[in-house]
Amino acid sequence: MSELSVKHLLGIKYITKEDINLIFKTADHFKEVINRPIKKVPSLRDITIANLFFENSTRTKLSFELAEKRLSADVINFSAAASSVKKGETLIDTVNNILSMKVDMVVMRHPNPGAGVFLSKHIDASIVNAGDGAHEHPTQALLDSYSIRERLGEVAGKNVVIVGDVLHSRVALSNIYALKLQGANVKVCGPKTLIPKYIESLGVEVELDLRKALQWCDVANMLRVQNERMDISYFPSTREYAQQYGVDKNLLESLDKEIVIMHPGPINRGVEITSDVADSGQAIILNQVENGVAVRMAVMYLLASKIKQ
Repeated sequence: MSELSVKHLLGIKYITKEDINLIFKTADHFKEVINRPIKKVPSLRDITIANLFFENSTRTKLSFELAEKRLSADVINFSAAASSVKKGETLIDTVNNILSMKVDMVVMRHPNPGAGVFLSKHIDASIVNAGDGAHEHPTQALLDSYSIRERLGEVAGKNVVIVGDVLHSRVALSNIYALKLQGANVKVCGPKTLIPKYIESLGVEVELDLRKALQWCDVANMLRVQNERMDISYFPSTREYAQQYGVDKNLLESLDKEIVIMHPGPINRGVEITSDVADSGQAIILNQVENGVAVRMAVMYLLASKIKQ
């Protein structure tokens, strides 16, 4: 198969294992491109991409923008804070106005789960979900799996634990789908109040003891606590959370094996991981950032080849 089975990337649950393999194969090629002295290719020279961010983002937005520019696409940036959305304009009207400018692809982050799916039913352009509420963040899960594959050789058969605020995390859900699809074993770990009740129905085990979880895993993906999505208190204090579910160098060194540490960012240093862990050789956090550009280039290139047909 040399093309994706989907017109949009709305979530990992809509794609196949073959789609993931194709994205990774394409990302391998683009990773080589972005490490050349001239980092640009003309692959999307006649494609216009609109970045619609209805929610704050730094790394994802920059990563997509860089990926688009590396592919020579024409880029329109839209921020809801400085737009007519503040005056009451609906999502459909906003997008239709942008599409009337002849846009081929929309990269969208939105606070409401399912916003991308809703949009895909109303407009012709290809849509890439850059995060919808606490639902999915497919390109983050893809770059995470790609980074595991790069460090450990493959994802199948590996033990991966996702630690922290699983309840509010779109990264956790997309990672679970992606890792299970590729044959990894997945556990989640965190305070009981931050583990969704439905989680075991996804084929995932719950481990409340951080040390046991780390002793079991090959890879620990550390999530930040998403205070901005919380309307009540889910644990007594940040200090107590850090003591029970934070990873420091002493804890890592007390394990009888070396594990890989990941983090989707932004890091709350001293809460979920300490600086000496974040900056250590076991952490692949900066590799994740670099791989994010290559993976997003691959996704947009493959979706655009369907537009060109």
